[in-house]
Amino acid sequence: MSEPVGPVSGPVSVPRPVRRLRAPLGTLAAVVAAFAYVGAVDPNEPGHYPVCPLLDLTGIYCPACGGLRSAHAVAHGELGTAAGANLLAVAGYAACALFWAVWTVRAARGLPTAGPRPRAVHWWALGGLLLVFTAVRNLPFGAGLSP
Repeated sequence: MSEPVGPVSGPVSVPRPVRRLRAPLGTLAAVVAAFAYVGAVDPNEPGHYPVCPLLDLTGIYCPACGGLRSAHAVAHGELGTAAGANLLAVAGYAACALFWAVWTVRAARGLPTAGPRPRAVHWWALGGLLLVFTAVRNLPFGAGLSP
């Protein structure tokens, strides 16, 4: 048997700052790809995406109704149109962007990057917000919140 000729390479060493930023940058790449797809494939055209089952069966707008149209508008820089399609989704996109920015800065500085740790009261508040948003957007005086 012959021995390998040349230097034997071990595991590739990745610089520490690059290693710390892999997860935030990978997440950013996935989100950009998702928004690029929704930006390229218009949800306003029928047949590209499935319909909302709750809206289709009951005629009631769920909290996510208009979310794809909202993401499409955000991808095209039309924030007013995005807010008109689903204001709560736009607030969610902004919150996710803020959490991502904090995560990235903390990772770049080498600080612990544990995300927010919501308690039960936070989950109940979020559920209550979704319930109120859903109810208001389905009532006549909340027509401005419907997609």
